[in-house]
Parts: sequence; C-alpha cells; structure tokens
Amino acid sequence: MKKSDNFEESIHNEAYYAKCDVRNLNHSTMICKAGRRTEKLNGLWNYVMDQYDVGLRDNWHVPRKIDENGVQEPWDYHVDEGELTFIPCCWNKIKPEYFWFEGCGWFSRHFRYIKQDNSERIFLHIGGANYDTKVFLNYTFLGNHVGGSTPFFAELTEEIQQENVIQICVNNTRTSDRVPMKNTDWFNWGGLYRDIELIRVPQDFVRDFRIHLVPNSRFDKIEVAVRVSDETAQDSVRLSIPELNIDRDITLTDGVCREVLKVSPELWSPENPKLYDVSLAFRRDTVSDRVGFREIRVKGREILLNGKNIWLKGIAVHEDDAELGKVSSAEDINRRFAHAKELGCNYLRLSHYPHHELAAKIADEQGLLLWEEIPVYWAIDFTRQATYTDAQNQLLELISRDYNRASVIIWAIGNENADTDERLDFMSRLAKTAKSNDGSRLVTAACLVNHAKNRIEDRLTEYLDIIGLNEYYGWYKTRFKDLIELGENSQPDKPVLITEFGAGAKAGHHGSISEKFTEEYAEEVYKQQLATIDRLDYVKGISPWILYDFTCPRRNNRYQRGYNRKGLIAEDKKTRKLPFFVLQDFYKR
Repeated sequence: MKKSDNFEESIHNEAYYAKCDVRNLNHSTMICKAGRRTEKLNGLWNYVMDQYDVGLRDNWHVPRKIDENGVQEPWDYHVDEGELTFIPCCWNKIKPEYFWFEGCGWFSRHFRYIKQDNSERIFLHIGGANYDTKVFLNYTFLGNHVGGSTPFFAELTEEIQQENVIQICVNNTRTSDRVPMKNTDWFNWGGLYRDIELIRVPQDFVRDFRIHLVPNSRFDKIEVAVRVSDETAQDSVRLSIPELNIDRDITLTDGVCREVLKVSPELWSPENPKLYDVSLAFRRDTVSDRVGFREIRVKGREILLNGKNIWLKGIAVHEDDAELGKVSSAEDINRRFAHAKELGCNYLRLSHYPHHELAAKIADEQGLLLWEEIPVYWAIDFTRQATYTDAQNQLLELISRDYNRASVIIWAIGNENADTDERLDFMSRLAKTAKSNDGSRLVTAACLVNHAKNRIEDRLTEYLDIIGLNEYYGWYKTRFKDLIELGENSQPDKPVLITEFGAGAKAGHHGSISEKFTEEYAEEVYKQQLATIDRLDYVKGISPWILYDFTCPRRNNRYQRGYNRKGLIAEDKKTRKLPFFVLQDFYKR
C-alpha cells in the first residue's frame, strides 16, 4: 500500500499480522526437558480479550507512549490493567461471554529472575497454546509458534533481567490454512492451557536425547542418539543405566552421536510396564528419564508386541472437560486411564491432536498403549506448502516430545481425509517423515470406507504400517448388512484397526432399540458392531468413539445441546451408559 501523509499505521495497515509471524519457535528450537528442574510460571496472569487485533496493530507489547512534551498519551492497554485469571486455562471457561470467543487473547505477568550461574542459559517452555502464540519479554518480540497442542521453547537468555514482564498473545481464530482447519468436530478452545515453565541449562547442554530398543532384533540391542547445543563438540556424552550395568562414554562428532549397545533389557509391556532409570551427562549438563524398552512391528496382518501377537482393546478420548475445557492434569489423566482399564482396555487412541505430555508418561507407568495423532483433519488445505510445513512441524514436535515413551506405539498422520491426489502427496510425505525420524513405531491414519464400493480402499494405505478405519454402520450408515459386506469385500494385506464406530445416546434417556439417542439404541449398535468385527480376521484392534461425551458446536439437537453424545460415559465423567458394559464384556471375555 502506498502511504499517504495522513497514513496511520495502527488503523490503515492491514498487513499488520506479518511482522510477528516469523514461526521461529518450532521443532528445531526444542530442547531436552527430561529430568530437568523447572520453575513454573503458572498462577495469576493479567488477560485482555482483543477481538479486533488492536494489540498487534498498535504494538501493545511496547511501553505506553510519552510525547515530546513529556505528556502521557492515551492508552487502550497496559500489562497490569487487565483482569486476572489462573494459568493454565481456556478463556472460554473464564466467563460465559468468552465461551464462543475466537481471536487474540493477551496474557501478561511480572516475574523475578536471579541468575544462579554466570554462564547459564534460560528457556521458556509452553506445553500448549491454541493456536498462534507470540512471545514478548521486556517489550521485545522473541518469536511465535503455530500449532495448538504441541510444546515449544523460546530462549530468554539475551533479554531476561532481574525484574521482567512477559506478554503472550494467543490467537485461536479458525482459518482454512491451519492444521486443523475451520471445520472440525470438536470445540475450538483458546488460551494458555498447559504449563508455562522456565528451564535453566548450562552454556553447553543436551538438546535432544533419544533411546529405544532396536526393532527386528532379538531384543538384545538398544540405540542411543544425542544432539548437543555445541555443534562443534568432538568430546563425549556419558550414558548411565545402572540396572543394565551401563556406564560408558559415547563420542560426539560435530555435536551429535548415535550408537548401538548390545544389552538385553527386561521388556516393557502392558502386563509388565518395566521402566529403567536412564541418565545422560554432557560437560556440566545432565538429563534423566524413566524409559521402557519394547518392540512393536507388523508381520502380514498381525501386530506384534515384543514378538507376540497383540489385539488392541482400545477406546478413543478427547481432551475436553465440562469445567476446564482442554486443560488437563495428572488427576484428570489418571481418571481417564482408570475408566479405560475398567473397560478392559490395553490401548487408547488420543484424538485428534497431541494430548498433554503427562498422558504418555503416566501410560508408561501404568502399562497402557497409545495412538498419538496430529490434527490433519477432514479437508485441510492439501495444496498449500505452508499448511504442510505446519503439519510436518507438529509431527516432528510430537515425535521429539514423546520419542522415549514406550507406551506410544503409533504415530497417526490424519483423520477422515478424502482420497485425492493432493491429499495422497501431502500425507505420504508425512508418513515418510514419521518413518525417517522414528523407525521404532508404526505409522497410520484413520481412513474412510470407500462407500461407493463398500470396501477398505485408500491409496494412502501403501505408505502405512496399519490401516485405521472409521466406520459408523448402525449410526450414519443404518444397514448393518453393509458392514458384513464390507468385511467380505475387503482383503487388506495389512492389519486393520477399527478406529471409530459408535452411536449417540443421551445419558438417562431410554427407549426401544429402534429409537436413536436412547441408551438402548447405542447398546444395540455396540452389540452388532462387536459381533461383526469379531469375525474379521484382519481386524487387530478397535478404539470405539468415544470414552466421554465432549463439547461440540456442530451438535445441536434436543439430545445433544452442544455435545457429541457418543461417549460411553456422560460429560460428568461418572455416568456410564449401557454400551459401556457391552464393550466391557467384550474386552473381558
């Protein structure tokens, strides 16, 4: 735009967003967090909801202006003059009037920092914020991150002082180029809904540490891969696993190393979730973790865990709470897992985005297997390179975060996408990215039935280890005979997981087995689904939709009232519906 003499930057420049959209906080700037002491910045923060993006247009991150005569100019915002809320939070739950808000929210607080070591570096870690998050420290823009459910880090070392003010602008606006895009089937929560922490590290530190059992071995080799901050480092790191009598140096070359060690660990499994204390030292830095060693692979139509066939008895789950929105805690995750175990599950599908980092850690301890997923959902913009870069970055951030979690056996790269040429190119590249960055897990996607031919047919399956299949015979497709025919028409050469089936029911609403939204109708759907699936020898697991009723704006009939009612348990996370007991009987037979 050609500027006139009376051009006002804050009201005439519609390209205002670009100045703070550099996307420099991504998988490449992550650091190893395992075992490090963290200093939480959770608690009371100031917040302001900014529907018109005034904050970015008018540079709210800089101090209030004083003119040449020393007179304070009028102001619309100040870091200390917003309302107060506790972080982590979803702003949709702060006040009723913010429930449907989409746009920018500004969060700010002061904190004190006392240096403990003259050479230390300090990082900000944000576990998750939806969707575009911009970080400002002491009125300086540090960078932004896109993606609503993966963690990111910002180094504060150059800007931090003894007394500090931090401002974080979060924008949850749904757009067609994001991952996910405008149209989804869950609620668009906004805010800083996971932990915010400070992490101190030495000048030279471990940036990435990965360890796993070597696949297709005789369970007698583990591989270690390390990357340190000093890209010129030629010295060594020291790996210690006392219970396996490992205490040895591994030589770095230009700041990285990879080595295979011959050792036979006790294998992790749902029946025996064995974890080892592992530590890695580099110069003055040490990280530590509790790690399980297991092998997951496919052989023909079988899924093998530690060389033995396994049938995945699962359930799908969202991060959604009637009181807290997307905010999760150890208490909430433990309740979720307790309900899954009550059902008889050995496996959960964490839908449709990366869940809280505690989920995989707790699953490691409890012996639950996990499917973890990025939200390449429905009709995202498969033609746009920036959208692919966003999706790939979310995948790499998830892999980096949970690489050492034995419970995570599957990386899922999408859900219910039409089989187009553009989608095939986009998602096959994601599958290759997952496999090239982690050869110790299976790669899949939740695909759709080819209803025109009523069979399992999707070109993407060529690039997958397991075929995920969403089908709703008895609900959206009313003829159960079609499910039987689907089984007869399909002869996949890989194992299939039925990743979704189910039926909506309002808890406490009863009627005949022919009346939708009654518990009896949903109960009958489960009975017929399970009886049919049980006869398909290529199906090696299921994760019915879904454990709990969850918030969803597209569901608005008299039974739904803004909730997807396919949960086996109502949104109170207490009331079990009739199909809960059908699935429980199936799993525990």
